Amino acid sequence: MMDGPGETALPLVQELSAAGACRAEIEAALRHTIEVVLPRSAAPRLVDAARHAVLGGGKRVRPALVLLAAEAAGGDHAAAMPAAVAVELVHCFSLVHDDLPALDNDVLRRGRPTVHVVHGEATALLTGDLLLALAFAVLTEGDRPPGSVVRMTTELASATIAMVDGQTMDTVGGVPASLAPVQRLEMIQRGKTGALIRASCVLGGLAVEAGPEALHALRRYGDAIGLLFQVVDDLLDTTQTTEHVGKTTGKDRARGRLTWPEVLGVDGARSRAQELAEAAASSLAPLGAAADRLRTLAGELAVRTR
Repeated sequence: MMDGPGETALPLVQELSAAGACRAEIEAALRHTIEVVLPRSAAPRLVDAARHAVLGGGKRVRPALVLLAAEAAGGDHAAAMPAAVAVELVHCFSLVHDDLPALDNDVLRRGRPTVHVVHGEATALLTGDLLLALAFAVLTEGDRPPGSVVRMTTELASATIAMVDGQTMDTVGGVPASLAPVQRLEMIQRGKTGALIRASCVLGGLAVEAGPEALHALRRYGDAIGLLFQVVDDLLDTTQTTEHVGKTTGKDRARGRLTWPEVLGVDGARSRAQELAEAAASSLAPLGAAADRLRTLAGELAVRTR
């Protein structure tokens, strides 16, 4: 592991234990969706590309947040699994499209060649389209009251729009020039990364019919954890190697994009990450001990090195 000149190495977090506890059930559900459900309606070429995009590893933070939020609200994982799978499919769609030459032009994702490198640009574009549609098909699975389905669909759709909007501002511009750098950065990242993470937490609550107080706590937690995740991503892009992280690092700096280390310095960005982790944990007070694994995850995300 290498850090920037003069920087102290971050503690190595090989596994996010709170998220890792859900990994086996998440992987099983994703595999069933891609290898059993999807082939019923999609061409083999698309299924192969979707398998590459979805089943090629990853931290699975977003689906774990759905399940842990359901747990924190007093429900079980089974009720929230369709939402967990849907969120991860939206995330994977965004990665496939982000990596395309027209956007970030990345050739490495999760330690492997990106989808367009292996399957071609046209197939990668169509695979992203497919995963987005599949996400909403999965989300509506099961015997849920119509009102619940509407609320969950609206939550995920709104988050997806906000994510694309944030990616647009980050890639082609559109942030008001009158804003200070920190404000511009927060506007971009609360959409680009934060929106889907926040929605993951809320969807977990909605899946188990949580009450207003629990949903409010989960939304506040998601707000903090969503920004925290991107602050640490910016730190990794600055201080870690491509080989260690599993995706190309240094690219944001090379493209002149705003990052937290650029705006606050590396030490300032680390302090900001810790503040957000503490804010996330404190927002869960109304949920008591049931939210302990969400609290643990906030602390782990603040010091992750991948």
